[in-house]
Amino acid sequence: MTATDLTRLLQAHRSIRQFESRSIEPALVDRVLQDSLAGSSSSGNLNMVSVIKTRDAERKRRLYELHFEQPMVLQAPLVLTFCADTWRTRQWLAQRGARPGFADFISWHVASFDAVILAQTTALALESHGLGICYMGTTLHSMGAIADFLELPENCLPATSMVVGWPAEAPAQRDRLPPAAWIHDERYRRPTPAAIDADFAERERRGRERYLAAGEGMAQRWAEHGITSLAQFYTSKIKYDPDQFALDSAALRDLLRARGFLA
Repeated sequence: MTATDLTRLLQAHRSIRQFESRSIEPALVDRVLQDSLAGSSSSGNLNMVSVIKTRDAERKRRLYELHFEQPMVLQAPLVLTFCADTWRTRQWLAQRGARPGFADFISWHVASFDAVILAQTTALALESHGLGICYMGTTLHSMGAIADFLELPENCLPATSMVVGWPAEAPAQRDRLPPAAWIHDERYRRPTPAAIDADFAERERRGRERYLAAGEGMAQRWAEHGITSLAQFYTSKIKYDPDQFALDSAALRDLLRARGFLA
């Protein structure tokens, strides 16, 4: 693959939520996962990740429930759950008479970052074969229930998930913040209020139009909640509610403690 090919692949990325009914060859999925691990950075080369493939319709039905009933979970032929897994490494240490380790908060970060790195490499590899993917942020909010359903051991938790399938839609490319908003030279450059307005202007316009055109009574819901800007929508009760996030954050801390990642 040339640099031009990679640029074209990166620019072609879309989050796909509608899929054709045809299946994905299992050998292709396994080959992509193997190549992706080979092509992903891994802290200490410990490979503290595990990937659970879910194809079975009934098991996907349960994941659909755990992922807040997003229709794409049922429609996609495959769900991949990328797990931060220090349990396997800890078993290896025990069987070799090594000091126990990797049961702390830093190890959660190391393993979960490795899992996310692998997930993104996998996403690009799948897209290079013409497949479509969509990450599911709901993984963080249902982490414990997903871990139980997938029968994950202690020191192993899902870090992220994605649906995979052959695209049945071609959505427009999403806008991104301009380079000046997030690329810094040497040190962090705090944006002025005017810079914030300029950097987010296109995001406000396009994001507002996209959400209000989504149907499902969204315009009415905005009105009911007194939402007048995209920023207000993002921290409203109908999007990323800070009150709910506070509860989920507390639950996540408890889960990390229960699963051996916090003392």
